[in-house]
Amino acid sequence: MLSSVTASTLFLYALGIFGLALVIWLVLQFLKERRFRRLAYVAPGVRHWANEQPDPSTLLKHRVAMVGDLGAVSTDGRDPVLGLLKNWLQESGAEATVVVLGDNVYPVGLPAEQSPGRATAERRLQAQLDLLRAYPARAIFLSGNHDWNKGRRNGYEFLLRQEAYVREQLPTAHYLPPGGYPGPVSVQLAEGLLLVVLNTQWWVQNGPRPYGQAADGTPADAKTPFRELHTLLAANSHQQILIAGHHPLYSNAVHGGKFTAKQHVFPLTAVHKKAYVPLPLLGSLFPVYRMLLGAAEDMAHPPYRQMRRCLLRVLRQFPGIIYAAGHDHNLQYFQRRGGHYLVSGAGSKTSFVQAGGRATFVHEHKGFFSLDYYENGEVWLRALEPGTDLSQPPREAFRWRLTSARSASRAQDGVAAASARAGSVD
Repeated sequence: MLSSVTASTLFLYALGIFGLALVIWLVLQFLKERRFRRLAYVAPGVRHWANEQPDPSTLLKHRVAMVGDLGAVSTDGRDPVLGLLKNWLQESGAEATVVVLGDNVYPVGLPAEQSPGRATAERRLQAQLDLLRAYPARAIFLSGNHDWNKGRRNGYEFLLRQEAYVREQLPTAHYLPPGGYPGPVSVQLAEGLLLVVLNTQWWVQNGPRPYGQAADGTPADAKTPFRELHTLLAANSHQQILIAGHHPLYSNAVHGGKFTAKQHVFPLTAVHKKAYVPLPLLGSLFPVYRMLLGAAEDMAHPPYRQMRRCLLRVLRQFPGIIYAAGHDHNLQYFQRRGGHYLVSGAGSKTSFVQAGGRATFVHEHKGFFSLDYYENGEVWLRALEPGTDLSQPPREAFRWRLTSARSASRAQDGVAAASARAGSVD
């Protein structure tokens, strides 16, 4: 009897200590987030970035804007990111490409014509198309989970509806991969510069999705695209390659399992931003669940985790690859194991992103990344952000050379060797 009481007492003490430790951690996190949350983070080794710039005598070959999650843009002509993109288009001219990285219409893509949400969705998509129509740069649209009706079982019909609408309203645009297939598909942007597009939502989507056939005519399965991607990258080892998909492969934000102190104490704000119902301790179960198992759109969710693992297995065989995604509503840049990984999902919303960790640069701010490709092989990354209001000019929040002329040549030699080894993706 005494041992049972003692055990119960010890358990209560342990629970109390755990609860107190959690409260202290949450308070410290809240104070830290309040002080640093919206400040740009730059890793120590690159804090001299402002002193680095391209040689003005080097000719620019092509410029690519990676703009994600535009689905909630303002339609009154005063949207800050569309204004920023307009400036970019005017500056870049014809030798430029805009890659729209998915989640083009919130909250559920383009509904049927009789749906109550159709008019709003159409205005948001039309604002993007009207801007792109006015300039000679190439436009390429990807799809994200929201474009597939937030991944619900009837999402495929939403995707096809949006694709048809874009093709009808802007025939010069590319909606890739076409027909909801996983890809990969490639577009030659300039001499020596290849864009490869993946439909990452395909791997995490519920309900119908098209499979098609493998290159040899056999029925495709979920691993076929990775084998085809390896073949495509190996065959183009002589080129610079940019890969675009909606889902990130690295992230310091919510889809990567990072949460604010507020989300631990007020977890219902994830459902509605004004649902400030305090649920301390109990509220931490939701972030912990998303970190360990994940919702369908999270990196921890099994299908997403499997897709990420297979994709990284391929990309790590090709040094110098740049992979750009949206999905998380912020700007992030990671340099990992010879590759460059971007998150550029701040087209119309912003959300928490944790500083530090593996990131080279992160910022919770609207904007997008631009990639500048030069004739000498250099590639420069720029993080572009609108001013705090429309009267202020846009700013360059970060700039870094991803590839030098010499390393571009070395990378091609290394990729040729990797392709000869023909690594497996199974």
